[in-house]
Amino acid sequence: MLSWVLVICLSLVAVQSQYYSETLPYRPRPVKVTNLHFFMHEFTGITAVQVAQVNITSSDNNSSVPFASLVAVNDPLRTGPEPDSELIGNVQGIALLAGTNASSTQYIDFGFNTGKFNGSSLSVFSRGEPGLAVVGGRGRFMMATGVAQFNPILINATNVIIEFNVTVIHY
Repeated sequence: MLSWVLVICLSLVAVQSQYYSETLPYRPRPVKVTNLHFFMHEFTGITAVQVAQVNITSSDNNSSVPFASLVAVNDPLRTGPEPDSELIGNVQGIALLAGTNASSTQYIDFGFNTGKFNGSSLSVFSRGEPGLAVVGGRGRFMMATGVAQFNPILINATNVIIEFNVTVIHY
């Protein structure tokens, strides 16, 4: 009998202590589409550094970019391809070079520190094909999705300049 009283008392305590909130009507924010255009300037060995590489002893790895290399990047974002164009933010992230043709899987974050999007960023996670998937953001780009199309402008032994055209859907 005592055990039944304890079971009933405990069940009443659990019911009375549940979290309660009043339901509010859903009011979605309007969807915004923003098109961005900027340039990433990379300086090999300075803003892009190889942090890990697999130890391959095979002679099959004839690529200029070693198979299974992990590269950390912290590159400036500028308004133009010129090295003295306006600095608008930076790119931080990692790239895993996992193909013999220098293909890569990348996680990068475009952070903006001037203008309308100051303090906002876009997160990209995708294979290094012509378009990178925008998978999120913060600040003005909260809950962002979209695509970042890129076009290499300059690639040489020490510098890489890549043009980005980004279409972002956000709230």
